[in-house]
Amino acid sequence: MALRVATWNINSVRHRLTLARRFARTWQPDVLCLQETRVVNEKFPRAGFEDLGYTHFAIHGQKGYHGVAIISRVPLESAGTKQWCDSADTRHVFATLPGGVELHNLYIPAGGDVADPTTNPKFKEKLRFYRELETWGRALGPAPRLLVGDLNVAPLETDVWSHKQLLRVVSHTPIEVEHYDRAFGAHGWIDAMREFVPPEDKLYTWWSYRAPDWRRANKGRRLDHIWINQTLRPKLTMVDVAQRVRGWKNPSDHVPVLVDLAV
Repeated sequence: MALRVATWNINSVRHRLTLARRFARTWQPDVLCLQETRVVNEKFPRAGFEDLGYTHFAIHGQKGYHGVAIISRVPLESAGTKQWCDSADTRHVFATLPGGVELHNLYIPAGGDVADPTTNPKFKEKLRFYRELETWGRALGPAPRLLVGDLNVAPLETDVWSHKQLLRVVSHTPIEVEHYDRAFGAHGWIDAMREFVPPEDKLYTWWSYRAPDWRRANKGRRLDHIWINQTLRPKLTMVDVAQRVRGWKNPSDHVPVLVDLAV
């Protein structure tokens, strides 16, 4: 069967429910992974998805901050969460999809504004999260596995609008990229987006609200990622960045990314 999975930092699911519904109707993902939902589980707007056929949920939320969710038209099995950095923040939810595909939805800390773990606790936590992700990845077996989400690092020079100007800006600093690369290599992950878009080509998924004309300025970064493991690589058939969603009314500063798998 063909399986379409989308990931999107929606920046408040209740505030942007209309956009989520429009996206679901337009791109027809079988599974929609959201980050930064900003709502407790009991108040998640399930009804806004159920009438579109999304009747399976794995939700891990908290009031006003963070939060992740897997919303699916296909059954979810073995759903759960994992705690990172000894924190109660809701940043991870997982479930098993048809075909035995293990799906992980992550929202890694942004890290604040100062790229110094000795003076900035938020940045220190971000680096710790990546170290724990590396350790976790090394222990994983060969089952088909998909990791998606807002990972808050743009690792390649072409993942940012200006490599030189952003080297000291959180999300593209050398220490973050180093941590990202180690976590990425720990399980032999494949960068699904770069399987279709060559590494030398610019690729963004986030544009700041600060730019009056985000299209014209095009000062983007690739903060949202889809990783697949070697077992799942032969099943990868398509990746798409839904950039035009950024131009819809009341948008998130992130756009959805989609992957198609023949599972």
